[in-house]
This record gives sequence, structure tokens and C-alpha cells, in this order.
Amino acid sequence: MAVLGTAAVEALIPVAALIGIAFAVVQWYVVSRVPVRSRDDGDDDDDDARGKRMLGGVGGSEVEEEDEEDGVDGRAAEARCAEIQQAISVGATSFLLTEYRYLAAFTAAFAAVIFVFLGSVRRFSPRPEPCAYDPSRECRPALANAAFSAVAFLLGALTSVLSGYLGMRVATFANARAALEARHGVGRAFAVAFRSGAAMGFLLASSALLVLYAAVNLFGLYYGDDWGGLYESITGYGLGGSSVALFGRVGGGIYTKAADVGADLVGKVERNIPEDDPRNPAVIADNVGDNVGDIAGMGSDLFGSYAESSCAALFVASISSFGTEHDFAAMMYPLLVSAVGILVCVVTTLVATDVAVVGEDDAAAVGPALKRQILISTVLMTGGVAGVTFLALPKEFTLFDFGHVKVVKNWHMFICVDAGLWAVLVIGYITEYFTSNAYGPVRSVARSCRTGAATNVIFGLAVGYKSVIVPILAIATAIYASFRLAAMYGVAMAALGMLSTIATGLAIDAYGPISDNAGGIAEMAGMPRHVRDRTDALDAAGNTTAAIGKGFAIGSAALVSLALFGAFVSRAGISTVDVLSPRVFVGLLAGAMLPYWFSAMTMRAVGSAALRMVEEVRRQFDEIPGLAEGRVGARPDYATCVRISTDASLRKMVAPGALVMLSPLVVGTLFGVETLAGLLAGALVSGVQVAISASNSGGAWDNAKKYIEAGASEEARSLGPKGSEAHKAAVIGDTIGDPLKDTSGPSLNILIKLMAVESLVFAPFFAAHGGIIFNHL
Repeated sequence: MAVLGTAAVEALIPVAALIGIAFAVVQWYVVSRVPVRSRDDGDDDDDDARGKRMLGGVGGSEVEEEDEEDGVDGRAAEARCAEIQQAISVGATSFLLTEYRYLAAFTAAFAAVIFVFLGSVRRFSPRPEPCAYDPSRECRPALANAAFSAVAFLLGALTSVLSGYLGMRVATFANARAALEARHGVGRAFAVAFRSGAAMGFLLASSALLVLYAAVNLFGLYYGDDWGGLYESITGYGLGGSSVALFGRVGGGIYTKAADVGADLVGKVERNIPEDDPRNPAVIADNVGDNVGDIAGMGSDLFGSYAESSCAALFVASISSFGTEHDFAAMMYPLLVSAVGILVCVVTTLVATDVAVVGEDDAAAVGPALKRQILISTVLMTGGVAGVTFLALPKEFTLFDFGHVKVVKNWHMFICVDAGLWAVLVIGYITEYFTSNAYGPVRSVARSCRTGAATNVIFGLAVGYKSVIVPILAIATAIYASFRLAAMYGVAMAALGMLSTIATGLAIDAYGPISDNAGGIAEMAGMPRHVRDRTDALDAAGNTTAAIGKGFAIGSAALVSLALFGAFVSRAGISTVDVLSPRVFVGLLAGAMLPYWFSAMTMRAVGSAALRMVEEVRRQFDEIPGLAEGRVGARPDYATCVRISTDASLRKMVAPGALVMLSPLVVGTLFGVETLAGLLAGALVSGVQVAISASNSGGAWDNAKKYIEAGASEEARSLGPKGSEAHKAAVIGDTIGDPLKDTSGPSLNILIKLMAVESLVFAPFFAAHGGIIFNHL
């Protein structure tokens, strides 16, 4: 038995979650002390009204000369920042609320589908039935599993919605404050952006853990000692989280990239005006997109990864020896790892905000400070994993490994979790190498811009393809080690190890869009050049950490999907998955094709939306007198561009989402569990490769452009300045890479996870009634 008792476990998990939530509130409070006052704070208008006025073209976008130096009229700077911030907040809130209304209808309908499909396994019988893994015992009826799976699905969807929405609110609350603090130094602006990211990270990680723990306990009141049925129904929680994340990622990605591409192609390439210039009609939509795509979508994405890896680990553990013996402390091992991760991340965050503080004029320290967070959290978490492993798990236990009994020692689990923890660190550093302009790959992409956009595209694609090698080897090593030691339970825990420091990962990931918005607000508010230089330094570091965050998400998705795949194979009663079987092989081919089909849909969606945006921005420059020249009184119509992005994203997210959600249902029902197993394997292997290469190609093109714009080296200055032919070629490459790194690439990791968890949830139905076509051929 475990050293930790049930009472200690029942206290540790919720206490750690509550500490994380309290820490997030403290970070938010510190950020809120930075004042952002509008010019009409004394009138009766609320913040939303002021934001809507600016979206309608009324607001202070013009630059006042009195604000050219710090301290001359700080109140005017605050007023302009407040108006811009509210315009971004109103646009982001409006989009998310509209999107969530669509998702509410979808989740209600899909919950009904879950209930009908799973309830029909035993013809909606309310009578107990033999347990799936121990026929000598009676377990709860399939009807109960159907009902509780549907409830868990709704609970996961609701938590995912709250994760995305709260993250967006935190980010839009902080962006103007980071811009205003940049007047006083890089260090203060960094602190605001990072604390805001930490507030989001801890809110999401802690609430996800708390809700899942509460669900386990509440469902357990009905299931009692039927732990197999309990944790089978809990898998619906992961399905709900990833379903919302899919539409959030796709919809948010289409929104942000349509605006970004439209703003860049017309503004920077055709009109030669700076990025985030207030004359550009698409600039507000671009900044809104950062929050709905890179904040809300990313938050829902990583929540889905956490929920799925936890559910996979709990389900596999429920049929182990400590599951059948009802050892609660050992059963809660996955959640204990996450709880310790929150405590570790609290210490790690304090290092950045209170110990190794970034100096006010030390822009070069921003990047290392963020990367230090990853390393410190990994080192500390290694010790934390050791402690919780030897306290929570028995010295030896058995697992059911595809029909065989496998003996596992507790130190094996320590190695499994750490394999994932350190593999994701390797992925992070390799991603940085291939996407940061401090290293050779990105600089080679920048040099290729001398001969035009074509060579830039060729070099960027080559960098993305090459960047796949080491991450795949790291993932393969983690999978092999964890599977040899603890079968699929080891793989699930390796995936959870990758996500154990999710609070820190989200903090540095959310920092990027917040810094990007801060730079945009500084530009639109007409702040002095040195303020914009500081926000550019913050943004440059954020670009790299955003790429690292995508690497984390993709790497963890590979292990999560494999763990879910193993759980599905076990639950569906498949003894072996033989790739030489025709049923499996056709599924394998179809699964490998799905990431390309999905990417084609999302890329085309961005392209068509961007086309409309380009036409609208061109129209406004042509038809509004004095807009391109920045004359007083010539105001762009921001609201129309926001509406274009909103309409396009909501319409275009349906088809890719339907492809992912329907594929397992169609294949499992018509062709059976063996073909579905092949489909999942093919999608996993293909999707991970495409996702890594797409994300890293896009990141390399983005930072090659910023390398030329910054002009920090002799080589960079020879390629610039802004507006040069090399710079225009770099902008074109960045424009091509935008939908790759912010729409298709990040969405693919949800595709492979979501298909796997959906297959696991519906496995009883597929095993009982699947194969309508192949069973008759």
C-alpha cells in the first residue's frame, strides 16, 4: 500500500489547486495596480461603450505632439491606451460570446449523441451487468455510463470555455498596462506581461485539476467500488475539453490570421507603413485575433491536453492491481503529479518576479528569463515527481498489458513521468534553435530574402522539415522507455509529465500575445520611439516562447494520443493491431491523409478570409481621403474589418471541426474497431510530423522578418531597413507562415487527441455494433 493515506490525498489535491487560484488572483491584483484611465472617466459611459465608439471610428487614434516625451502628458497616453484596450476587449469578447453560443448548441447536441450511442449498447437497460474486466463481478449498467459520460462531456466543455474566456479577459486587461509600463523601462513592462500570463496559467491549471477531482468524487458517490465504470465515464471530460478547444483553435486561428495577413499585405508591402499603424483598418482586428486565437484558443488547447492525459491515466490505472484493490492514493497518482506541478510552478514564477528580476534597461535579459522558467520548473519538478511517486504508489503493482499481466515498480513510474518531463524540455530547446533569430537556421532564412520571396519560402520549408527530426526522436525515446517500464500507463504518465508544469508553460506562452498587443497599443497610441523599442524587445522574446509553447502542445499531444489509443484498444477488446490486416491498413492510410485534408480546409479558410480583408483594407485606403497620409480627421473603419474576421471564422470553422468529430464515428460504425485503430495510428504518426514542420516553418519566417526589422547586426542592417526588397520578401514569407504556425499547425495536435479520446468514449458502442460494412464483406 502507499505511504500517503486517503485523507492526505484528499487534502493535498484541492489545497494545491486552491493555492494556484489564490496565486493567480495575487498576480492579477498586482497587475491591476497599474492605472489605465480614459479621458472621459468622469462621464457615465462604461468601458464597453468607449470600446464600441472606437470600433465605430470615433476615438483618439491620432498622435498628439505633446506626448512625444515621457512625462509631458501621461494622462493623454493613458487615455489613448484605455480606448484602444477597450476596443480590443470589446471585439474579443463579442467574438467569443458569439462563438460560444454556437458551441453551446453543438455541445448539447453531441452530449445527446453520446447518451444515445452508449445507452444503446445494452438497449438502454437499467440493470447491472458483468464488469468488462472482471465478469465475475457486477458493475453499473451501460445506461449509467451513457448518462455520466454525457455529463462529463458537458463539464469538460464548460471548463474549456471558462479557461479560454478567462484567459482572454486577463490578456485584454493587461496589454495596455504593459505598454504604459514600458515608458518606465523594460523590466516593469516584462513584469506586467509575465504576471498576467501567470494569472492565466495558474487559473487554468488549478481550475482544471479542481473540477476533475470534484467530478471523480461526485461520480464516485454513484459508482462506489465500480472504478472501471467510474473512470470510463470520466473520459467524457477530456472529450468535452478538446471538442471546444478544436473549434476555439480553428475559429480563433482563422480570425487572427485573416486580419494579420490582410494588415501586412496591404499595410507593409503595398503602402509601406509600419506594423500596427493606426491608419491600417485591420489593425484592431489583428490585435483582437491575438487574444481569441493565441490566448483563448491556446488555453482551451492545453486544457484539453491536460484533461485527456489525466483521463487516460486514470482509466488505465482503474484496471491495475491498485485499481481493483481500491487504493485511493495510488489511483490519484496522476492528479497528485499535477498538484505538485502547481506548487513547483508557484516557486518558479516567484524566481522571475521577485528573485532574478529583469532590469529596467536590460532588454537582452528578457529571453533568458523566460527560458530559465522552463529549466527551473523542470529541475524542481523532477524532485517533486520523486517525492509523490514514492509516497503515493505501492512498491510494486501489476498492470494489464493487452491481455498480459505486467509487474511494475514505483521507481519505474518515476522514470516514466520524468521521460516526458525532460523530453518536452528537449523539444522546447530544439524549437527555440529552429525558430529564434539568435541561431543559424532563422538567419539563413533571412539571408535568402536577398534573392526574393521564392528562395525565402524554400529555405523556410527546409527549416521546418529539418526541425522535425530531434523532437520525433525525443518523443520516440520517451514512448519506448515508458512503454517498456509500465505499458500504456507509463505512456499516459509520460504525457502528464510533459504537462505537469502547464502553469509555467501557459505563463510564458500567454506572455507572447500580451507583449505583442502591448507593442500594437504603443504604436497606435503614438508613444515615443524608445517605448516601442522596449515593447519590440518583449515581443521578440515572446515569439520564441510562443513557438516553444506550440512544441510543448504538439509533443504532449503525441503521447496523450498514444495513451488514449492504448486505452481504446483495451476497451474495444482488440488483442493486437496488425498493420498487415487489410482492415487495419486501409484505416492507417485514411488516418495519415486526414491531417492533410484538415490543413487544406484551415489554410483555404484563412486564404479566403484574408482575401476579403485585403480588399476591404485597399478599399478604405482608396476611398477615405487622407487616410494613407494620416491626416487629422481621416479615420479608418475598424468595425468592418472586425466583422469580416468574425463572420469568416465562425463560418469556416464548421467544416474542419465536422471532419474531426465525424471521422471516428463514421469509421467505427461502418468499418469497425480494427479499421478505427488503424485510422487513429495513421493520424497520430502523420499529424505530429505535419504539425511540427508547419509550426516551425511559420516561426522561422516570422523571426527572419523581425531579424531584418530589428537591424541588430551588420548582416541584418545590410538586409534592411523596413521597406527594402529583402524586407518585403521576408514579409511575404511571414504571411505564408502565419496560418501554418497559428492555425493549421496548432490545430493538428487537437485533431489527433480529439479523435483518440472520442474513440475511447464511444468504444463500447463500436465494439458492440460497429463494422456494418466490413462485417458483411
